[in-house]
Amino acid sequence: MLSGFPRALFNSLILGILAATGESPAQPPNIIFILADDLGYGDLGVFWQNSRTGTRIRTPQLDQMAAAGTILNQHYAPAPVCAPSRASLISGMHQGHANVRDNQFDKALEDNYNFANTLRTAGYYTALVGKYGLQGSGANPTQWAAYPTKRGFDYFYGYVRHADGHQHYPANTWPLGDSPTAQSPKELWENNSEVSSGLNRCYTGDLFTAKAKQIIANRTANNPNQPFFLFLSYDTPHGALQLPTVAYPVGNGAASGLQWIGNSGNMINTATGTIDSYRDPLYTGLGLGDVYERQGTVVTRIDRQVGDILQTVRDLGIANNTLVFFSSDNGPSDECYITGISFTPQNFQSYGPFEGMKRDVFEGGVRVPTVAWGPTRILANRTSNQLSQFHDWMATFLDFAGVERPARIDGVSLLPVLTGNGTQEQGIVYVEYDFNGSMPNYADFAYNGGTSRLRSQSVYMEGYKGIRNNIAAHTQNFKIFNLGADSKEGNNLAGTSAFFTGLQQRMKDRVLQLRMPDTSAVRAYDNEPVPTVTATSPINGVQVRTFEGTWNWVPNFERMQQIGTYVDSQINLARLSRTQNAGLYFTGYLSVPTAGNWTFYTTSDKGVIFKLHDKLVLDEDYNNSGSEISRTVNLQAGLHPYRVYYRTATTTPNMQLLWSGPGITKGPIAPARLFVESAVTGIRLHPPHIRPGSKVKRGRTADGRLRTESKGKSWRGNFQK
Repeated sequence: MLSGFPRALFNSLILGILAATGESPAQPPNIIFILADDLGYGDLGVFWQNSRTGTRIRTPQLDQMAAAGTILNQHYAPAPVCAPSRASLISGMHQGHANVRDNQFDKALEDNYNFANTLRTAGYYTALVGKYGLQGSGANPTQWAAYPTKRGFDYFYGYVRHADGHQHYPANTWPLGDSPTAQSPKELWENNSEVSSGLNRCYTGDLFTAKAKQIIANRTANNPNQPFFLFLSYDTPHGALQLPTVAYPVGNGAASGLQWIGNSGNMINTATGTIDSYRDPLYTGLGLGDVYERQGTVVTRIDRQVGDILQTVRDLGIANNTLVFFSSDNGPSDECYITGISFTPQNFQSYGPFEGMKRDVFEGGVRVPTVAWGPTRILANRTSNQLSQFHDWMATFLDFAGVERPARIDGVSLLPVLTGNGTQEQGIVYVEYDFNGSMPNYADFAYNGGTSRLRSQSVYMEGYKGIRNNIAAHTQNFKIFNLGADSKEGNNLAGTSAFFTGLQQRMKDRVLQLRMPDTSAVRAYDNEPVPTVTATSPINGVQVRTFEGTWNWVPNFERMQQIGTYVDSQINLARLSRTQNAGLYFTGYLSVPTAGNWTFYTTSDKGVIFKLHDKLVLDEDYNNSGSEISRTVNLQAGLHPYRVYYRTATTTPNMQLLWSGPGITKGPIAPARLFVESAVTGIRLHPPHIRPGSKVKRGRTADGRLRTESKGKSWRGNFQK
């Protein structure tokens, strides 16, 4: 798609042209993201179980999916529990910026850009099936401020409250729960209707899979020219470890496997038999005991459900234009909610070769089993150790959809590592969490058992992981681990050499440079001054890049083709190439004269994003009102890299960035306080082979990079010096 061109208009024009020529259009891919609940890295065969001796959990369908796709071996949940992980996944914001943190279950997801509403804007039909838990207070869709259909989903079917997902039979009384949250029945919603009364004997893993298959089939048959995005959010294997009613139906796919019947009391074809009764023969008769049989049955059931989805996609003839992703929201749990049953993830080493589990920021709690599949787009039979995290999926989906990502989000696109095309950006992998408890002292946890879960934090930098727990002050050191040689995080490298002493300080600086405090999740380092950086040869100036196009949000201009590049003395609108449907991207260093609290203010006609380092300081884009917004940041004296993204859509552009601080009253940032590296003064306004005034054509290469052509010559990338 041409950069900046409205997708809806683009699609309309292309469809018209192709209809006249009799050719089929190239449509953005369907996207299915499947998320398990409390499934450990070690629960899947291809990640860990297949290498174990003795009785193993069997996951042949997911193993085949991995063989036909790409394993993301170092993919991380943003937090070691479900609600904050899901909030970061949906919003594209890591836990230093997301509005749901720690144990804030059922808190309303912020009203801003997310992977559902942006894909819907890009022309996708969007559906969420399964567990949510980000709705806010209230009792029904009218009262829930962040109900899924208010956050960009065209359709919702599932559990709203997170604790409802602890019970896997919404319509049936469950008398064995050892916690009030495990009791049933539970409310299950289809858009604005509560429908649990018709779900007798419906095991949720089967129910959500059958509904997902129905949606895929209906969209394929009735809306073949509109791509769909399906977020299939399981509530298993979490919680009660309840068993299905009957064996999995014979076969997989559109006409086999799980089927949606649609009759009250007979909603799906496994709504027969007795609840919590079926045990997979793979795990019976071996003397394993009840809890082993339950765990193995539930995980293998997920495997069969995923295989059913994949075969449905194949049967419907849409595999070549569909992407399927599978992951889990955090590490394995020790929760069961069945009276008299004690469950431990030690049974099958659900944490894999790591230490830690749900609620731990060690690898076992946050490294999650993740697979990407797409026959014509995703590399097959490949394992990648590229570091990535949940907030990267929104950028990835938008990249596959051919849409620029919003400038506000933290994620980077994983398209290069998944497709082999382009250069992979290095993203942020950051975890923070707070819980009053300690990591268990399992025999497998030789190094870190008993570690406090209070005020935990980890950051991944320069090939190493830093982790600290029970943080009382920012001076507290990180433990530093080389995960490649020390997957159990047992050899603390902090202080062992000058390099690690320097890395210690860089890690402490980095966490202050990438997160913003949240009053609902207070930390000891919230008011620490943000450290400065060193520039090679700074001179006064502002690098300004100009853009033209129509965008539905302030886009990430860094990845886009610019019209021109300049070095000016200040941040203003002088370089706008036209008065509407245009953008500016300002970069450089801000020289702070005095340490202390500095307040930044902005107004605009359409949208502004202001970042210091990687901190999102000002977000004046979504539902822009034109009113001034402000935020205060504690900064050390010295240089701080900044980025300002601005778009205009009116004939009277307006954008101001002001500041105030120690000794400086509110006003524009003086040119003497703005710096660039001296090397940027040599920038050209055009690629080397294109003269000013030449006619150019702009578009994308086959691998998604931006392209400029002039007089038969082609130049790829951004206009640079």
